[in-house]
Amino acid sequence: MNEKTFILENIHPSVLYGPGNPFLPLLKEAFPQLKIIARGEQLKVQGPPEDLDRFERKLDSIVQLIEKRHHLTEESLLSILQGMVQTPEDRQPEQDNVLVYGINGNLIKARTKNQEILVTSYEENDLIFAEGPAGTGKTYTAIALAVRAWKNKEVRKIILTRPAVEAGEQLGFLPGDMKEKLDPYLQPLYDALRDMIPAKKLEVLMQEGIVQIAPLAYMRGRTLDHACVILDEAQNTSLPQLKMFLTRMGKDAKFIITGDTSQIDLVRKSDSGLARCMDLLQNIKGIAFVRFDSNDIIRHPLVKKIVAAFSHLPASGSTPAPAKASAKSAKAAPAKASSTETSSGAEPSTRST
Repeated sequence: MNEKTFILENIHPSVLYGPGNPFLPLLKEAFPQLKIIARGEQLKVQGPPEDLDRFERKLDSIVQLIEKRHHLTEESLLSILQGMVQTPEDRQPEQDNVLVYGINGNLIKARTKNQEILVTSYEENDLIFAEGPAGTGKTYTAIALAVRAWKNKEVRKIILTRPAVEAGEQLGFLPGDMKEKLDPYLQPLYDALRDMIPAKKLEVLMQEGIVQIAPLAYMRGRTLDHACVILDEAQNTSLPQLKMFLTRMGKDAKFIITGDTSQIDLVRKSDSGLARCMDLLQNIKGIAFVRFDSNDIIRHPLVKKIVAAFSHLPASGSTPAPAKASAKSAKAAPAKASSTETSSGAEPSTRST
């Protein structure tokens, strides 16, 4: 009688055994010639060599399924144990365009026309610009593409970056170390990743440098090889910053740049280089441009209406004074008309949430 010990390195034992360990008896039932002892992350198996080899192959298939979908169902487990090449879930046509499986088995896939165009553009180009209003899923789809590429071993690293726009506060006066100061600016990227990678595994990947999240300034001087790199909120970068970022592209790298030119947070909106950069690179082979619009908005139904309302503002972002109110004020107090005019003209700021 031989013995083998298997270590569950990349999955949590509770996922393999199920809540309350209901899957363990199914494993034992499928291999009656083996003695299976489960102790946390260790799985000790004793029995004839040929049965041990068969068990190892089945266990590998189960672990691969869990790593892909982050969960295991009884139906999927039985399908693998009974020797089916594909599980019933694999054969469902609505899953053909799935990018990744979320941490609870949720299907993450392109949900709008332009999201689908972004997916196709990624497959056919090495540099993709995705520009459009808030709530259209630009960044989320881009991150899903990056996670899929890493899981498929198309890239070795996922690198996510954003410009750290201070929004009225200087970083040096904020409490905490540099990571604590910058994390609030990068939180949306963390949120998306946590939808697709279990928290503990994500922490390990970040410690190992496989997943990196950093402000744009930290990209200077680097060569980014074998990586899927995403620059988010690119409307808040200048043209020189974009040039610096784009020239970081190394061997076997994929770059995705997302932004919304209607929500520039820079003090001088004219400093934004995104639109100018897209114009400069328009006719270069290997670069794709995807324009999102209000039809792609997948947040609350009100978001589409809000975006449409703000789209009527002048390019400067200022709100024109209502004509009727101005006329009435002029009749009521003609002597004060000039002072009223000079006190108006405050510029409302808009930010992506």
